[in-house]
Amino acid sequence: MRPTTGITGATGGLPGANARSELQGSRDELAALAEQQAALRRVATLVARAASPAEVFSAVAEEMARCLEVADAEVYRFREGGAGIVAVGSFAESGVPDVPVGDSLPCEGDNVSGKVWRTGRPARMDSYERAPGSIAARMRDLGICSRVGAPIIVDDMVWGLAVVGSRRPEPLPPDAEERVGEFADLVATAIAAATSRAALIESRRRIVAAADETRRRLERDLHDGAQQRAVSLGLQLRTAEDLVPGELDALRDLLSRIGSGLTELCDELREISHGMHPAIVSTGGLGPALKSLARRSTIPVTLDVAVQRRLPEVVEVAAYYVVAEAFTNAAKHAQPSQLTVMAHADDENLHLLVRDDGIGGADFDKGSGLLGLKDRVEALSGQLTLSSTIENGTSLTAIIPLRGR
Repeated sequence: MRPTTGITGATGGLPGANARSELQGSRDELAALAEQQAALRRVATLVARAASPAEVFSAVAEEMARCLEVADAEVYRFREGGAGIVAVGSFAESGVPDVPVGDSLPCEGDNVSGKVWRTGRPARMDSYERAPGSIAARMRDLGICSRVGAPIIVDDMVWGLAVVGSRRPEPLPPDAEERVGEFADLVATAIAAATSRAALIESRRRIVAAADETRRRLERDLHDGAQQRAVSLGLQLRTAEDLVPGELDALRDLLSRIGSGLTELCDELREISHGMHPAIVSTGGLGPALKSLARRSTIPVTLDVAVQRRLPEVVEVAAYYVVAEAFTNAAKHAQPSQLTVMAHADDENLHLLVRDDGIGGADFDKGSGLLGLKDRVEALSGQLTLSSTIENGTSLTAIIPLRGR
């Protein structure tokens, strides 16, 4: 029996080797899955942070190449009607020829892009050796042997595709379509989010523009109508006061008090019109407008404005309102002894800081008008941040692009 046992033991060694091989294969699969999930999380984090589409496209191309262990990968957008593709994201290992961002290729012939456009489903090419068309010829020039792509679906339409290419003679693994598809889904999410953000910003911009136009019209109507009428009535009243006989002192005093009231009314109308639309911004620019605010402030202001040129009016108006609202809030709530305004512009943005040394406690959600300022600045693709503590007072910082994004 022992020889039989020995023979069984000798041949029985094979199942053990197979088990170890299967175990190693399982470990490799788990490692690949973990790497894929980590890569997807990194891209998802970019999408959640509202990174630009270009940044997401580039990250997706790099993560796909690393996860599938290929030399290069791309993200493409289809031209209208699927006639061609344009590279919007590209990655290649150092020294490896690639398809640079911006390259446009026609989809005629036999290629992954054409298959994805026609079917709306993942597709592959395991060989370009005899494939017709411009893309196939380009792949041969680049040394690409096989490619796998997955559609990027936005609003139920094929927007583009994510693609990986291999220079190895063997085809890409059977699960490549699924793995590339997971990245394509994230690209679709990023595009949809960017589209929604752009629509929201454009909506805010329209609302702000409409409000500004309404303010401008009301300011003009007040200046040309009510203010001028009040001034005219004041002059007529002073003339009437001069015509009152000397023995009617009581009547003269009454007319004098009415005249003083009209003068105060004119001043109030002027202040209201300034608050509705800062005409001084249109005529003089940001520097004079901020100096005017500083002169009218009941709190001492240190002003440092290094803006030597005219900026787009929408930017100047937004900055004016940021400073005006900060001054108003400080006077009402902060009990400060000093206000500081700093402004400078580079080639891309206006940088604005308004700081007080008051008691702090300001918040966007407290109905102080700051939330409206945030909407106004973000409508211009800018950022408005608030820091408000008991120890350090309140700082309002705005970064406003000089060109719309």
